Amino acid sequence: MSAVDTDPAVRAPAEVRGDYAKLSTVIRDAGLLDRRLVYYTVKVVLNLLVFAAGWVAFAFIGDSWWQLLVAVFFAVMFAQLSFIGHDAGHRQVFRTGKANDTLGRAHGGLVGLSYIWWIDQHNRHHANPNHEQNDPDLDIAVIAFTGAQSGAKRGLPRMIAKHQAVLFFPLLLLEGISLHLSSVQTLLRNKTRYRRLELCLLFGHFAVYLAAVFLVLSPLTAVVFILIHQCLWGLYMGCSFAPGHKGMPTIGAGQRIDFLRKQVLTSRNIRGNVFVDFVLGGLNYQIEHHLFPTMARPNLRKAQPLVREFCTQQGIDYAQCGWLRTYGYVLQHLHAVSAPLRTASQ
Repeated sequence: MSAVDTDPAVRAPAEVRGDYAKLSTVIRDAGLLDRRLVYYTVKVVLNLLVFAAGWVAFAFIGDSWWQLLVAVFFAVMFAQLSFIGHDAGHRQVFRTGKANDTLGRAHGGLVGLSYIWWIDQHNRHHANPNHEQNDPDLDIAVIAFTGAQSGAKRGLPRMIAKHQAVLFFPLLLLEGISLHLSSVQTLLRNKTRYRRLELCLLFGHFAVYLAAVFLVLSPLTAVVFILIHQCLWGLYMGCSFAPGHKGMPTIGAGQRIDFLRKQVLTSRNIRGNVFVDFVLGGLNYQIEHHLFPTMARPNLRKAQPLVREFCTQQGIDYAQCGWLRTYGYVLQHLHAVSAPLRTASQ
């Protein structure tokens, strides 16, 4: 992952500051910043009905190893519910912040995440995507995304980072547990607005979830059910969010780059169809999402050709590849960054 090339055009804000305004006009005139309330109403209602049906099936099946299939189902549903929370956090659903926050907080409670923690984490990422110092998504203890991070690893994180390309997907199995722990730690440490409400939602989720699982299943089956559910959910979430930026150019300390290029050059789209859109929750349109974070999910597909054409006209690199190829880029980058660690140990 190389640093963003700050060529003269990028270093001269007066020459490029109007580019984003021009693109925004094109997008707005096409009606792509309009709300899609009917879409989200249908999406939320169907999600909740299918989610509820899953719990009915769970109770009906009872203490059986067939429940492991239900665990896989819940991993998928937790991700789909999380995507709605993501959209609400970006103000994509309703016009008012309060309505979006209510929807996002409720979905956070359904999957056991703190909405307050996620909003802070994700907003900082959007403001500084792939910034080597300011993007929290590049600050992961056991993974090195830059050469500087690789050289700074010590102890166990260094040992893991040395083989991080091989361990990347296994590590994602722990992402769900990490999301739960980060949520709890944030709410216990920080006195923020709605903290008590979120604590009630969070611990209410854990209490109901664990009670249901251990009341219906035998202890061994319950433990295996939880592990499969939480690990596959974490894998799903990691595989949805990571491809958008990992392996793309980074922005170093002191580099200045205009908003349009900062968002486009550090992001990567995944080529696909409506199935890919569904599975990845619209995150496959990472470039369009970063340029217009309040854009409703179903409008991203329509905005993509307009954004790509504009970038071509302006001579801005627009990264897009197939679904599997993007994971290849991620793994290649992780392997290259950790090469000095493997050389030093020889």
